[in-house]
Amino acid sequence: MTSNPIEQAHLLASRGQTVPAVALLEAAGEAGDAQAWMQLAVWHLVGTHGPRDLDAARTALRRAVAIGHVDGALMEVALTASGNGNARAPDWPAAIALLDKAAAGDPVAAAQRALVDAMALAADGAPLQLPQGEVICTAPRMVHFPALFSERECAHVASVGAELLEPAQVIDPQTGRLVPHPIRTSDGGAIGPTREDLVIRALNLRIAAASGTRVEQGEPLTVLRYRPGQEYRRHLDTIAGAANQRIRTVLVYLNHGFGGGETLFPVPGLTIRPRGGDAIVFDTVLPDGSPDTRALHAGAPVTAGAKWLATRWIRAAPVDPWTIRAD
Repeated sequence: MTSNPIEQAHLLASRGQTVPAVALLEAAGEAGDAQAWMQLAVWHLVGTHGPRDLDAARTALRRAVAIGHVDGALMEVALTASGNGNARAPDWPAAIALLDKAAAGDPVAAAQRALVDAMALAADGAPLQLPQGEVICTAPRMVHFPALFSERECAHVASVGAELLEPAQVIDPQTGRLVPHPIRTSDGGAIGPTREDLVIRALNLRIAAASGTRVEQGEPLTVLRYRPGQEYRRHLDTIAGAANQRIRTVLVYLNHGFGGGETLFPVPGLTIRPRGGDAIVFDTVLPDGSPDTRALHAGAPVTAGAKWLATRWIRAAPVDPWTIRAD
């Protein structure tokens, strides 16, 4: 058996020996292994080997941070701001205080703090004001927001998403699982709760304000990259048979200067030419909650360069970002 306690713990857990696996990680953590505490925090947060235990997760995370785990400090900031992995409510001021502490010795945290400082935010991290949106279609309702994100904000979203990119998938309505499908040939990655830093959190709050929804209704912000030849063929964003349906979509273009890549809405006959920082918000369901087929759209093939896009699908009711499924 390997001498690495984390590898040993994974091996034990894979055999169903969860209790000794957890005990092994705790012992390694007590001996000063910050990564062991981090692994334990993730297990408790996600419920990988047993029920989710938010209090135990936060305790393990704090132990990792106390030893000096830099990524753990940023994760604690993220979870404090959103309330995910926390039995308490979102706490923006506490998250700012933690980020300030981390920024004193971490250039990544310092860069995030500088970006947050450049935003005009309320005490809870929500925007004080939004750019003026223009209704560009009424059936389905579609609003264009010029410069919803700044150039620096776009770059930050793309950089966070770049670490998560893998061949994009779609939700199988029968199983609720993400599966590959030829309709979508981009690369993508969802920015989940542990990576939702204060910049991303503030931008998600801005998206919620622009879409007239609560931030808890949004699926994790997903970053997509389309290279030459990649596209997203005609589709609806709604999910067949979903109990908690997608009711609205927000698309934020993170760059421009590439060839092709227009967003096409064939029924109303609209072509959206991407410009970095601009966003479009459109309804995906009818007043009775059924899918609005007029919201059929496509991402045209990119012909040169790379197109970067952030999308947030908004549900009718709050979602659990740890267990998001088609239902």
